Amino acid sequence: MIEISNLSKVYTLGGESVYALRDVSITIAPDEFVAIMGRSGSGKSTLLHILGLLDVPTGGSYKLFGKEVSHLSEDELAIYRRQTLGFIFQQFHLLPRLEAIENVAMPLLYSGRSDLAATPAALLADVNLSDRMHHRPSEMSGGQQQRVAIARSLVNAPRILLADEPTGNLDTASQTDILGLLKEMHQSGIGVIVVTHDEEVAQATNRVIRLQDGSVLSDKSTKKHISKNTPPLPPLAIAKGGQIAYLLQHLREGYLAVLANKLRSALSMLGIMIGVASVIAMLALGRGAQESIDAQLKSLGANVMVFRPGAVRVAGVAQETGSPARITIEDITYLRDRIPGIKAIAGNVTGRGQITYSNKNWNTLVQGASVDYATIRTATPFIGRMYTRTEDQQRARVALLGLTVVRELYGNENPIGSFIKINKVSFQVIGVMPEKGGTGWRDQDDVIVIPLNTAMFRLLGKVYVDSLDIEGENNTNLDDVGEAIKRAMYSRHRVPVSMQEEGYMVQNLADIRAAVSATSSTMSALLASIAAVSLLVGGIGIMNIMLVSVTERTKEIGLRKAVGARRKDILTQFLIETLAVSLSGGALGLMLGIAISLALSSLAGWSTSISGFSVVLAMVFSIVVGLVFGIYPARKAAGLNPIEALRHE
Repeated sequence: MIEISNLSKVYTLGGESVYALRDVSITIAPDEFVAIMGRSGSGKSTLLHILGLLDVPTGGSYKLFGKEVSHLSEDELAIYRRQTLGFIFQQFHLLPRLEAIENVAMPLLYSGRSDLAATPAALLADVNLSDRMHHRPSEMSGGQQQRVAIARSLVNAPRILLADEPTGNLDTASQTDILGLLKEMHQSGIGVIVVTHDEEVAQATNRVIRLQDGSVLSDKSTKKHISKNTPPLPPLAIAKGGQIAYLLQHLREGYLAVLANKLRSALSMLGIMIGVASVIAMLALGRGAQESIDAQLKSLGANVMVFRPGAVRVAGVAQETGSPARITIEDITYLRDRIPGIKAIAGNVTGRGQITYSNKNWNTLVQGASVDYATIRTATPFIGRMYTRTEDQQRARVALLGLTVVRELYGNENPIGSFIKINKVSFQVIGVMPEKGGTGWRDQDDVIVIPLNTAMFRLLGKVYVDSLDIEGENNTNLDDVGEAIKRAMYSRHRVPVSMQEEGYMVQNLADIRAAVSATSSTMSALLASIAAVSLLVGGIGIMNIMLVSVTERTKEIGLRKAVGARRKDILTQFLIETLAVSLSGGALGLMLGIAISLALSSLAGWSTSISGFSVVLAMVFSIVVGLVFGIYPARKAAGLNPIEALRHE
C-alpha cells in the first residue's frame, strides 16, 4: 500500500536547515492498522502529512500502491487524495455554517461521484448520528463532532484512512467509541494509519512505528502480516459531475458563506447597490432627456431643410435681408418641378397678429404656409381639417389654431366652425394642430396657420416669401439638394456672382437633430460614467472583504484541499462567492435605480426612460466588477499550501 524509501523533509528557518525527517524507509501493507508515535517534534505529523499527500518530501521516494507520487503536481496530489485517502483531524475541522450531513457530503463536491449521493446519511447512521444529521457543529459534543469527521473521511470510499490524534481532545467514553470505529474501518478492509501520543490507542493497533528526531526509532508488529496482491493506484480521474450541478453547488455554498457574515456582506453589497442604482437612474435621466429632445425635433419634420434669403453685402455694407435674392410664390412650383430629390415644398411668411374672439383677445404669431406644410412639419390637424390648394389659391379666410391659442380664446369650448378676427379680418377656424411643445426660444403651439396667399395678399401685405420648407426623398442627400436649389435660384433671379456666397441660406434640420442627439448621448454617457465610479468603489470594498474572508477561512481552505479540492475548485468557489455578493448588490441596485427613476419622473417632473440596455449594462458591469476585484482574493486562496493552511492560527 505504502512504500517510502530514504524519505527526508528539510525546512529552512532563519537561514538554517532543520530536518523534520531523515532517511525514513517504511513499507505498509493494505490490511495493516498502524500507529505512528513519538515526542513532539519527532516528525510524526510531518510523516503523516507526506503520506496523506498534503506535503511533499525534500528527497527520497514515495510509492502509493506502486505509483511514485513524490513529484506530482499540486492538482494531481489533490485528485489522488480524494480518490484514495480519508482524513480524520484532531481539531475535527468541521465547517460551522454547515449541518452535519452537509459537512459529510462536502468532499463529494470535488469528486463529483453522484453514485455516492446517498452515502452521507448512511455513514452518519453507521456512527450513530442519525438523530443529529441536521445539527451544526456548535450543537454537538466533541465526540459527536469527531464521529462526523470520521463519516466525512469515508464518504469517497477511501482505501487508506489517516488519523491525526483522533482521540486527543475527547473524554474517555468518546475515545473508546472512536477507537471502536477505527477498528471497524480496519476490519472492513481499509488501511488505517494513526498518529498518537496515547499508548492505549497504540495498543489497539497491529503495528507501532516510533520516531525520534525525524528517524525511525523502532517498528514493531503485534500481528504477523501475510502479503496479498495489492491493487494498483487508479488512474487520475477528473470529477464526473455535471458542470451545472458543480456550479450550482458552489453557488449555494457561496451564498451560505455570504449569509454567515450578514452585516459585512451587506456593507459589501451596499457599494455595488449604490453604483448600479446610480447607473440606472443616470441612464434613465439621460435617455428621458434625449427622448424629450427627439420629440421636439421630430415636430420640426424629418429630413427637412429651410431655404431662406440671406443678407448680402455691397462694398462691405450689409443690405436688407433678401435683397437682391428673393423668393416668390412662383419659385415654389418652379423648384418642385425642376429639382430632383424634393418630396414636398412649402412657402412660409410670418407676422404678428392680434386675435379676437367674443370678448377675448390674444396676440400671437400668424404664419402663412402652403398646403404641404402639414406633411412636412407633421402638423396635420388632429381636430378638423387642413385647407386645400384651391382654398390657398382663392385666398380663403380659413385658419388652423395652435393649442395655446385655443386655450387662451376658447378654454374647453370646441373652436371648429367658429369665427375669429386677425388684425380685424374675419377668419373661420377649420382645424386644431397637434401639440408641439415649447422650445428654448418660443412656444410652438402659440401660432395660427393660414393659407400662404391669404397671408401675403389679404393680411400681411407681403410680396415675397420669407422661407421655404423643403422635405427630401428618403435616400436623398439634403446638402446636394440645397446646392442644386441655390444654383437654380441664382440663375432664375440673376443674382450677381459677387453676391452668390451670401445670397441664400440653407438650414439642414437633420444635421441639427443629429448634433443635438449626439450632445444628448454624450451627456448621458458622462452621467453614466460618473455613476460608474461608485461601482468601482464598491468593487474595491468587495476585494477588501474577500481578502479578509480568505484570512479568516484559511483553515477551511486547507480542509477543502485536504479532501481533494484543486486550485481551480478553490478559485471557482471564491469567485462565485464574490459574484454572489455583486449579483445580490446588483439586483438590489436595479430595484433602487428603477425606484429613483420613477421618483424623479413623478415628484420632480423630470423626463426619465429606463431601457433594457441600461439594465443589462448595469448588471453586466456589476458582474465584471465582481470578477475583476474578486480574482486576486480567489487566486490568493487557491495558492495556499494545504498543510500550512490547516496549521494557520
